[in-house]
Amino acid sequence: MLTKRQQKILNTIIKEYTKTGEPVSSQLLEEKYDFGIGSGMIRIEMQKLTDKGYLLQPHTSAGRIPTDKSYRFFVDNLLNRGFSINERVEEIEEIFREEDDVFRLASRLTKFLAEETSSLAILNLPERDFIFKEGWEELLKEPELFERDFFSDFAKAIEQFDQSFKDFEFNSGIKVYIGKESRVPKAKNLSVISAKCRLPNKEKATLTILGPKRMNYDKNINLVHSLTKFLEKP
Repeated sequence: MLTKRQQKILNTIIKEYTKTGEPVSSQLLEEKYDFGIGSGMIRIEMQKLTDKGYLLQPHTSAGRIPTDKSYRFFVDNLLNRGFSINERVEEIEEIFREEDDVFRLASRLTKFLAEETSSLAILNLPERDFIFKEGWEELLKEPELFERDFFSDFAKAIEQFDQSFKDFEFNSGIKVYIGKESRVPKAKNLSVISAKCRLPNKEKATLTILGPKRMNYDKNINLVHSLTKFLEKP
C-alpha cells in the first residue's frame, strides 16, 4: 500500500519520464515540484518505491525509471478516475462527416489515431478480415526506436500481434496491456490500448494503439474513449 506522498511522487516520476525518457532524480523533483519535503526525504521515498518494485535504478548514479508495476498502478488509477472528452473531438466529427466509404473512413481514422498518439495505430475489420495500420513514421520520432534491439523486437511483436489478433481478449470497454501482459513474446517493451466499437454502418471494428511503454497514457486512453463514445452516438 502506498502513502499519498508516495503516490504523488510516483505519478510525477511517470509523467516526467514519459516526457523526457530520462531517469528522474530526487534533485530534479525537488527543483520542479513541491512535495513539502527536501531532496533527502524524496530520495528515501524513491528508495521505498524501488524496494516495492515500482521504480528501477538503471545505473548506480542515475535517477529512477518506472517499472511495469508502476505503469499498471498509474493506468488503473486513470481508468478508475473516469474519462474526459478529447480536445480534438471536432476533428473526429469532421472525419465522419466527410467520409461515407468504410475503407476511406477506416484509413483516415487510423492515420488520425497514429498522429495523435505517436504510436502504431491499427483498425481491424473482422467481418472483412481487413486490417489498417498507420504510424510507422510517428514511431520513428520516438527515441526508443534507436535503442539496441528495440526496433527488431518491435517489428517481431507486430508480426506476432497480427498472428494472434483474432485470439486477443478485447472485451467491452478500453483494455490496456503493459509489457508482458499482452502475451505477445516480443512485446515486453510495448503497451497496447484497445477497444471494440462499431462504425457508422454498424460494422464491428477494433481500435488498437501499440507504442513504447513510455507513452502518454492519459491522452491516449482519453482519445480512444472519445472515439468509441462518438461511434456509440445514435
